[in-house]
Amino acid sequence: MRRPGRARRTLISVLALTAGLLGGTVVTAPPSAAVTAPVAFTAEDLDTWQTNGIVWALAESGGTVFAGGTFSTIRPPGVASGGTGTQSAVNFAAFNAATGAPTSCSLSFTRTSGTATVRALAVSPDGETLYAGGYFTAVSGVAVNGLAAIDIDTCAARSAFNPAFNSTVRALDVAPDGTVYAGGDFTTVRGTARARFAALTPAGALTSWTADADLSGRAVEVTEDGEHVMLAGDFTTVAGTDSHSLAVVDSSTGALEHAYPTGFIPASAVIKDLVTDGTGMYAAGEGMGGASFDGRIAINTSDWEQRWRDTCQGANQALAVYQEVLYSGHHSHDCSSMGEFPNVERKHLLAQSVDDPALLAWAPDTNEGTGEQLGPRALTLANSGGSEFLWLAGEFTTVNGSAQQSLSRFGTGPDTGAPSTPAAWASSDTPGSVSVRWQASQDLDDGDITYSIYRNGSSTPIHTTTAYSLPWERPQLSWTDTSVTAGTTYSYRITASDGTNTSALSTARTATAASSSDAYASAVRDDGASLYWRYDESSGTFASDSSGADDGGAYVSTPSYRQTPAAVPGSSTALGLNGTSEYVYSENRHARPDTYTVETWFRTTTTTGGRLVGFGDNFGSGQGYFSRNSDRLVYMTDAGLLGFGTGSVRAGTQATLLTEAAYNDGAWHHVAATQGADGMALYVDGALVGSNTVTTALNTTGFWRVGADTLTGWPSNPTSAFFSGTVDETAVYPSALSAAQVAEHHTLGTGSGGGEESSVTVAAAEDSYVNGSATTTNYGTSTSLAVRGSAAYLSYLRFELPAAPSGTELTGATLRLRTTSLASAGSADSYDVVPVTGDWTETGVTYANRPALSSTVLGTLAAPNAVSTDYEVALSTSGLSSLLGSTSSVALTSTGTDALWLWSSEVGTEDYRPELVLTFSPS
Repeated sequence: MRRPGRARRTLISVLALTAGLLGGTVVTAPPSAAVTAPVAFTAEDLDTWQTNGIVWALAESGGTVFAGGTFSTIRPPGVASGGTGTQSAVNFAAFNAATGAPTSCSLSFTRTSGTATVRALAVSPDGETLYAGGYFTAVSGVAVNGLAAIDIDTCAARSAFNPAFNSTVRALDVAPDGTVYAGGDFTTVRGTARARFAALTPAGALTSWTADADLSGRAVEVTEDGEHVMLAGDFTTVAGTDSHSLAVVDSSTGALEHAYPTGFIPASAVIKDLVTDGTGMYAAGEGMGGASFDGRIAINTSDWEQRWRDTCQGANQALAVYQEVLYSGHHSHDCSSMGEFPNVERKHLLAQSVDDPALLAWAPDTNEGTGEQLGPRALTLANSGGSEFLWLAGEFTTVNGSAQQSLSRFGTGPDTGAPSTPAAWASSDTPGSVSVRWQASQDLDDGDITYSIYRNGSSTPIHTTTAYSLPWERPQLSWTDTSVTAGTTYSYRITASDGTNTSALSTARTATAASSSDAYASAVRDDGASLYWRYDESSGTFASDSSGADDGGAYVSTPSYRQTPAAVPGSSTALGLNGTSEYVYSENRHARPDTYTVETWFRTTTTTGGRLVGFGDNFGSGQGYFSRNSDRLVYMTDAGLLGFGTGSVRAGTQATLLTEAAYNDGAWHHVAATQGADGMALYVDGALVGSNTVTTALNTTGFWRVGADTLTGWPSNPTSAFFSGTVDETAVYPSALSAAQVAEHHTLGTGSGGGEESSVTVAAAEDSYVNGSATTTNYGTSTSLAVRGSAAYLSYLRFELPAAPSGTELTGATLRLRTTSLASAGSADSYDVVPVTGDWTETGVTYANRPALSSTVLGTLAAPNAVSTDYEVALSTSGLSSLLGSTSSVALTSTGTDALWLWSSEVGTEDYRPELVLTFSPS
């Protein structure tokens, strides 16, 4: 029995009356300042004592929470088993609901042979008696068999109450008239036949109520009017009638009122818990296999018909209802059948509205723990001092990632957990605008999160927006800054707030406002791409979508970022994949695409093949999270051939196009695969290489994945499902591109492998800085560079610039720098990049002999105010073109008063060192 129910309302009424008699006021539960309604409890676990074993049952009365299970000691929070403060507690303990600390009530549940355990607890309507069921023969020396009545005021077992069950009692509830209903494994009660369910008077006498079942009872729940009893368990019949795992019987006689024949609950599933809120009865399912039932059911008590059912998989064990929200404990791992998260890491606590099975934004977590490794086993509500608490029990050993065994609790406030810091990116490939994109933050008890964007170090946000997300569904969000000047670099940082708590500022992301459109990117967007990953991010897990549809992705296992040369003209970069663990997947679940195009550029010399791009019903962080259903895929065989496949491998209905030529030659190649009303078509490097008339594909929702997913059963199945190589410019379209459109994309892209377009990254050959306050000191071996106007610092960088390839000209130049980890490394000032006209050497330059500088400004770095952050400065190509083919230097200067500290080429981490990216295009 888990419900807030009759005892809860009685308790609140008594508190109110007592306060009134004392001339005071009732202290109401503090509101959750930040949690998103209708959720009431925060996800922050409160300090609570622990046990050294499994807690199977919870109940509450008068601000005391009772816990029963299979354990021998309790200990304070934060203390390891057997550590300081450990106390004896034999299968039972009582705790202050508000503090989580033990009370003086101490009882031992034992038996003469075998392992004693407490499996069920329930409190009488008057709050005076605690009933405890399980497998025991004595309570602190008082002989009782399977079911005991504990006087709550004295914390003593009533010796006259001993109905003597012949096997384990697993479920209890108490009716408004005091009748005690029990369920379990028993077949007799004090020698009288009662199969798995029985009813007793408050004095412990067996009543005539009979509702015999053929297999174990797991839960009993009395309706609030006391007229009906719902039974749950392993059984297949009640009173000889087919009613599997659920049945409703009369509370006076036990006569069957509503049966649920096998099929309503599959034969491979059972019901483990029940809870009611008056209008509904809610059931927790545990099944075996994907076609079974592991979710939750809401049943109307008015007609005993189903209100809703969720189809999550993952053995539900415990339920509680509070303010029209159903809280549940389980190990749910796959809710994809109801449009929620796919088969990924297990989640152990979730919430739903009593009127709608859709999951709410509440997801604190435990681990699997000991025993059967199912995590939570019991939930109950508790009230103390006007504050409500949700208590949790089970076999877990961690809560929210920290050590905590078998007991925990959550309150209604205050919410102290801030949303995670947004992962952001900024870019510009269209004149007059900079696009700022970020992934929705994670917050375990808030769905509505407000984001504020700050530009160039300002303390006032330039844009604010609120969006809803779930802990497992964090879509991309975006905003376009149109108040920009071409050629100027801008810096952006973002915070996330739940209304009370605000995250730290995100890592600063910079972008130089474009002066002309990127021809390739414009063509992709003009042709209607709904997903467009350019792979320009320098770190993190967020893959931003440039299509305008906010279909962002997630990088898995830290692939190699910002690889050059990239596939297409411009300053964009590519992504390197190691062929063993790295890939990208879309955060958004997509409806089944019937008409579509998938497109990407790739470069590889692999001989183990792998998935390039495709559609699957799962995502995750390793091969254990490959899709069960996957198609609409482009893959490479060990021999370097390309395949395009749709349909079901398991059903034998797949259709595949396979190239005759190999493409693992180390050059950039463009591949596009389409399917629509005319069938399938595969294009490589702008030309059609295969087609058929197949228009069907798997009927599944799913996620787009790049770089890895299952390939078992496809023709010429490669050695590896992971692709080893470089990918770039991945796009998905909700249409079948025409041959002309595909050819145009290839022509615009050409790829550096084709020799028409190339990007070259040049590391600084030498660098150093000088200090106006130490005029004769050389800093050539320092791992840092410094720039400041007043009390001057100047930094110098030398590059060995290549000549432009034949037939090309310099069309882009970007200086990449990274601020150090020094707390004051960033600055709100601006810093100019200018040519050096005088001589200097890394080991010899000082402020006293510093070289002369040109007055020409090649580019400006504006407000690089974040530490440990990558920054880019777009440089004038006209100013650099004349220097190509020579060794040339630039200096960083400022007129400001705030010092900027940057990593130099001496730093140990290669990715932190200064570098110059040059882009050459056909002249």
